[in-house]
Amino acid sequence: MYNTSCRHDIGLSPNGKALDSDSSILGVRVPQAQLIPSQYCEGFFVAKAQQGSNVLARLKMQGRISAMIELGKIQCLNVVKKTDFGVYLGKEDEKVLLPGKMVPEDIEIGDALTVFVYRDSDDRLIATTKKPFITLGQLAKLKVSQISKIGAFLDWGLEKDLFLPYKEQTTHVAEGDECLVALYVDKSNRLAATMRVYHYLVNGSNYVKDSAVSGTVIEINPDRGVYVAVDDKYYGMIPKDEAFGHLKVGDTFHGRVSRVREDGKLTISIKQKAYIQMDEDSAIILKKIEENGGKLPFNDKSDPEIIKEYFDMSKNAFKRGVGRLLKEGKIQIEEKGIRLK
Repeated sequence: MYNTSCRHDIGLSPNGKALDSDSSILGVRVPQAQLIPSQYCEGFFVAKAQQGSNVLARLKMQGRISAMIELGKIQCLNVVKKTDFGVYLGKEDEKVLLPGKMVPEDIEIGDALTVFVYRDSDDRLIATTKKPFITLGQLAKLKVSQISKIGAFLDWGLEKDLFLPYKEQTTHVAEGDECLVALYVDKSNRLAATMRVYHYLVNGSNYVKDSAVSGTVIEINPDRGVYVAVDDKYYGMIPKDEAFGHLKVGDTFHGRVSRVREDGKLTISIKQKAYIQMDEDSAIILKKIEENGGKLPFNDKSDPEIIKEYFDMSKNAFKRGVGRLLKEGKIQIEEKGIRLK
């Protein structure tokens, strides 16, 4: 797969081929001969300076090739110096090393190469042609590779793991867990991960009512409900009266869109529509009665919280389920509860 974030920067069509002079797609037109697929960077392309210095000049003028090195981003940078241990990218007064093992054999000064910039184990800026699982400001589910006294370390596809500080964890994580995080630059100008992702979410106005969705629980507010990242990207909330069960931060949920708000945020239901849910609820109640020797001490006067705790449903759902069983002749109601017929 080609790198879509730089596709139009160097004049590529959606299928990864160079645009010809007649292409109507927005972007700089670069002849195929001036773009060389790199075996080192999983579909990234090199623009050859000796074959198209005028192209590189146009890219710079249009801001297509970055004049400033940006930590945590995939970017196109020029080769400004060659050494025995790699090449330096950027400009003379601000450059970053791309280690020799990632440098194409025929690279020349002036060539443009797409790279990701982060910090190595010695806290120095370093470039890589490996594509990380997450870039600055994005969200992704990453696996915990190690736990330490100061936080957790996540596998993000690069040689050095990504740090997740304890203060940025919203729930306990263990080695092997997957957690939804965003990538940010901390106060020390280092890349780090955070599980406090609410402000990184975007609106989901492209959804419609009753769309089936899934995602990750990111926060629980006992007074309002459960905040979720729908498809790990969009604002969503399961209202308090819908948030039954034992949902925890980090859990995956499955549900449907019950409302698309005017601001694009989504209200999520994890229950089926009432006529479908009634069948499921009545089956749960019947099973509980059978497991309890044919009777239960619950009726329409029972405390809603007790019903929620025992049946994992609202009192209204309980009453509808009991009504369905009564209509089907499977139970009878007594003063102190319900029993099988």
